[in-house]
Amino acid sequence: MKDNLIQNKTLEFSIKLAKFYMSLKDKKYYEIASQVFRSWASIWANVAEAQWAISKKDFINKMTIALKESYETLYWLQILEHWFNEVNTEIKTDCESIVRILATIVKSSKIQE
Repeated sequence: MKDNLIQNKTLEFSIKLAKFYMSLKDKKYYEIASQVFRSWASIWANVAEAQWAISKKDFINKMTIALKESYETLYWLQILEHWFNEVNTEIKTDCESIVRILATIVKSSKIQE
């Protein structure tokens, strides 16, 4: 597997978010914890799959899905912050960084098509 910035960032993010997910479940925030789990798990999975894409179009598609899931994860983090007073600045900052990186990858990949 290639070693690259987005893979490393999404893997590190997944580890942090897994711990946060468990803390949400401990507080009995089951439904929102499940939503966070589904969206963040998809980010790393799609980034990993993109590394083995069969074409440029396939790569862009997988990275676009990862980008959408990153936005969704950010959405759930904002819901947690505003409705449940659950603030994790480090995770939110990491997610925003991943969104920016993925947006750049998708945009530059489309230009190169």
